[in-house]
Amino acid sequence: MNPLKMIKLTINDRSVEVAEGTTILEAAAQAGINIPTLCHHPELRKEGSCRVCVVEVEGARSLVASCVHPVMEGMVVRTNTDRVRWTRKNIIELLVAAHDRDCLTCDRNNNCELQRLAQDYGVREVRFPAAVRHDPPDCSSESIIRDTNKCILCGRCIRVCKDIQGVSALGLAFRGSRTKVGPAFNRGLANVACTNCGQCVAVCPVGALKERSAIDDVWKALNDKAKHVVVQVAPAVRAALGEEFGMREGSLVTGKMVAALRRLGFDRVFDTQFAADVTIMEEGHELLHRLENGGPLPLITSCSPGWIKYCEHFYPQLLANVSSCKSPQQIFGALVKTYYAENQGLDPKSIFSVSVMPCTAKKFEAARPEMARDGVRDVDAVLTTRELARMIREAGLDLPSLPEEEFDLPMGMSTGAGAIFGVTGGVMEAALRTVVETVTGKELRHIEFEAVRGFNGVKEATVAVGDRILRAAVVHGLANAGELLGRFCRGEVSYDFIEIMACPGGCIAGGGQPRSCSKETLQMRANALYREDLGKKVRKSHENPAVQEVYQKFLGKPLSEKSHHLLHTSYEKRSDL
Repeated sequence: MNPLKMIKLTINDRSVEVAEGTTILEAAAQAGINIPTLCHHPELRKEGSCRVCVVEVEGARSLVASCVHPVMEGMVVRTNTDRVRWTRKNIIELLVAAHDRDCLTCDRNNNCELQRLAQDYGVREVRFPAAVRHDPPDCSSESIIRDTNKCILCGRCIRVCKDIQGVSALGLAFRGSRTKVGPAFNRGLANVACTNCGQCVAVCPVGALKERSAIDDVWKALNDKAKHVVVQVAPAVRAALGEEFGMREGSLVTGKMVAALRRLGFDRVFDTQFAADVTIMEEGHELLHRLENGGPLPLITSCSPGWIKYCEHFYPQLLANVSSCKSPQQIFGALVKTYYAENQGLDPKSIFSVSVMPCTAKKFEAARPEMARDGVRDVDAVLTTRELARMIREAGLDLPSLPEEEFDLPMGMSTGAGAIFGVTGGVMEAALRTVVETVTGKELRHIEFEAVRGFNGVKEATVAVGDRILRAAVVHGLANAGELLGRFCRGEVSYDFIEIMACPGGCIAGGGQPRSCSKETLQMRANALYREDLGKKVRKSHENPAVQEVYQKFLGKPLSEKSHHLLHTSYEKRSDL
């Protein structure tokens, strides 16, 4: 392998040496010099549309956008001249002039990249005529609200939707001062092939995209004495919630989170990881049934609602391959309104079931008509990690100072296998722990399946399951999923079992998580879930005593008639518009 060619240049009178192909922005960062950006995002294709990052390059006729301009040998760059600062400030003023400046009521107040730049560059007045839109917000989606009045046309949402997710639900429309971002033909997000994954929300630098809030509904239920309000919390939430309170990335705040939820007033605080263990029992046995008795292969996991909607739009021919098992969120909701209600002598209609999820698509999933029986929804309200943080702050609680408390039993008992559901490869690994031991009847010596871990877009593994070699694949990010499924449909690859997660990195990078541009942050969140797995006394789903009890006393066995009725569903083709 040829060594990288190194380029020498000067930035602000300092000699810098970087690899060929590096941009000025990247070179400056390596030299400890910060250049402001808006349209730039380290995980997205470079575009250079906002021009906030302009710098002077000796010999250039005009200022250049540092986020897209490559370094050259002997280049002389200045990032902080009067001309550069004046230009940046004018660009920021123009953006502010065209922006809805109702900051105090904005979802991104004190966490807005445009607001921060205006503060940093001393924008204290807007000298340009206001050019603010007055479009009504798009509230058609169950998951995401879109407000074009706050959009700064940075294009991040377009790039993540097209390049990372392969969906292209958003694009630029019109020209000049009328240009705006939105779905084709000015449709609402609910009327196009949006998967509700929320990656557009995660990368938006301002408040133009946000989750549809369920906070008011949850407060109302908590204050209704006739309601028995229970909450479940997904694995990835405990690995990221602390970031909202200034704690180090990757802090595992499970016990403090439970304490906070109790103090918010929930009657029972349960763990989605319990339902993840049930999911493994159902999905694992579904895989074994198809392998032994015939059925569409590969079996494709169904835990990610963003992936499910993507499949309905773009690969409906593979819906028979998708596991009929509901996601852990919905399995939990179904069991709360049946198994738990019976045990506690409660009317299912009096139970208000809340989930805290890292995912905006979970809001859409909970509202699907398939996820209700006799007019009773499995899950009544879905909060994102960010929404839970707001509720905790609103209640005057300081998360870092709260004591460590335990989940309520029995639906708060979970295994390490349930914990790793929150990271790409986790569902596959959890399933393999159970499937291999179920087939062989022998205890695994090593339960970590390293081949399915890591952040490669597509991971492949072969695993011995008794006398059979299981061909497995793990995919995260919908563009990666589309590429793999395209190869499968063309007959280029063959698998028995595929895990697909809509969000890059899995649930730890869900659209409802604390916003972060850093791969290092995602790795620390993943490490937190692997630590939780290692710290569990029981690390295999089929060994969870509470799960064993729910089958003995209520469900009978995996894939029983009762479990099919409560815990399984089906999906249908949707328009690809």
